Amino acid sequence: MASADRTTTHHQSHVLAQGKQPLRPSPRDLIRVGSRRWFLQTGLAGLAGVSLADTLRLSAAAATTSPGAATPSKKSVILFWLSGGPSHIDMWDPKPDAPAEIRGPYRPISTKVPGIQVCEHLPLQASIIDKLTIIRSVDCSASNHTPITLQAGNPLARRTDDGNDGAGYPSMGSVAAKFRGPNVQGMPPFVALADSMKADIWGAGHMGNAYEPLQGKELTGRLAMPKGIDIDRLQNRHALRREFDRLERDLDRTRALESADHYTKMAYDMVVSGKVQQAFDISQESEATRDAYGRASIGEKALLARRLVEAGVTFTVVSGAWGYFDHHGDEVQWGGIVKGLTPLLPTVDRVMHALITDLEQRGLLDSTLVLMMGEFGRSPVMTQTAGRGHWTPVMSMLVAGGGLPCGQVIGRTDDKGYAPTQDRVMPQDIAATTFRHLGIDLNAAWTNNQGRPIPIVQEGGQPIPGLC
Repeated sequence: MASADRTTTHHQSHVLAQGKQPLRPSPRDLIRVGSRRWFLQTGLAGLAGVSLADTLRLSAAAATTSPGAATPSKKSVILFWLSGGPSHIDMWDPKPDAPAEIRGPYRPISTKVPGIQVCEHLPLQASIIDKLTIIRSVDCSASNHTPITLQAGNPLARRTDDGNDGAGYPSMGSVAAKFRGPNVQGMPPFVALADSMKADIWGAGHMGNAYEPLQGKELTGRLAMPKGIDIDRLQNRHALRREFDRLERDLDRTRALESADHYTKMAYDMVVSGKVQQAFDISQESEATRDAYGRASIGEKALLARRLVEAGVTFTVVSGAWGYFDHHGDEVQWGGIVKGLTPLLPTVDRVMHALITDLEQRGLLDSTLVLMMGEFGRSPVMTQTAGRGHWTPVMSMLVAGGGLPCGQVIGRTDDKGYAPTQDRVMPQDIAATTFRHLGIDLNAAWTNNQGRPIPIVQEGGQPIPGLC
C-alpha cells in the first residue's frame, strides 16, 4: 500500500472512532489493599524489612489468565520516559534549512542509513540507526505536562487537575500486567524505575490496585535476608505461621485481609527463591557493562531494566529524573537547549546504544520492544532565553526491537517542525502496537467498578503502519 493511501486509511479509522461515544469509566474510591503498614504487620514482608504489597498483588493478579491474553512466549517492553518533553527539532527531526531561531544550535549528522539524519550529539544512535525507527509524526495534542496520555496510549486519559486525572484509564504497563502477567512466575509483571512515581509514572487508574507498577527503586538491594533469619528457619512453615497468627490478633477484620495467607506464601517464595533480589542486583554486572550504559541515573536504570527483562518482568518504565527534558530556557531549573539539553544528549545516546547492543548480543532484541519518548515536543521557535516551550502538536520518538521493521523514519513534519504532514501517529496507535507485540488481543476490555467493559485500545487505535 502506498504511503499516502496507508495514511488516509489510518486517519479515517480515527475519525470514525471519534464519532462514537466511548465507554468512559466513572470515578471511584479505591481501597488501597496492602499499604506498607498493613504488610509490615501481616506477612513475611515485615521480616524482609520492606513492603512487598505491590509485588504480591501484581503476582496474584497475573496468576489468572485473562481472556485477552495470547501467546505464552516471553515478550517484554522497556519504555524510556524523557520527562519534561524532548525537543524533536534538536534530537531526531533536525531542520537545517530553517531560520536560525528554528533550526537551533546543533547541526545534523548522517547516520548508517543513507538519507536519515539526527542531531550531532547522537553519534552512537546514528551508528545503529539500522536497528532503530524514528517516528517524527506523533500527535500529542491530547497530552499535558504529565505521563498520563502517552504512557496510557490513550487520548481520553488526560490531565484535568480536578481530582480525576486520567479519567480512570490505565497505563499500558497496567494493561500488560492484567492481560499478560509476568514472563516468569514469581516476578512482577510491571516495574517502574523512577525517582518520582507521582510525577513520572502513570499506573492502573480504575483497573485496580492489583495492576499498579512495582516501585523498583524501593526494592533495589533490600530483599536480602535480615540478620538472624536464615533459609532453614524460614522453611519451618509452622513456626512462621505461629508468628503470623500472633501478629494477626492486632489486625482489623476486613475483606482486604481474606487473602493474607496467600500473600504470605507468595512473600515467602519470593524472598527465599531470591529471584527478585538477584534481578535487582546490578553489582553482578561487569565494570565494562556498567561503563557501557553509563553511571548516570538513566544508565543505571536502563541496565537494571535489561536485567528485569531477563528475569521475567514484562513491562518496565525507566525515567532518568523528573522534568529533566523541560528546557524552557536558561532561567529554569533544567536550562535551555545549549546549557540544559546539550549535556543530556550524550547520556541518552549512550543508553540507547548500550541497551540495543546488549539485548541483541543476548538474543533478547526481537522479543523486547524498546520505546523512547516524552509527553510532547518543544516549540519550533526558540525562546528569548535560549530554550523552547511546550509543543503538543507533534513530537518525535524512537522504537527498536520487538522484531519490528527498523532502519527507517516514519512520518514527516513541515519544514519548520510545527505539525505532522505525513503518517500521523496517535497515542492509541502506540498502545495498539505495544499490545500487539505482547500478544494481547486488541479487542480485549477490562471491567470498571460499575461493571462496564472498557476497551484497552481507544479511539480506533491501530498498529502503526510501517511497524507491521
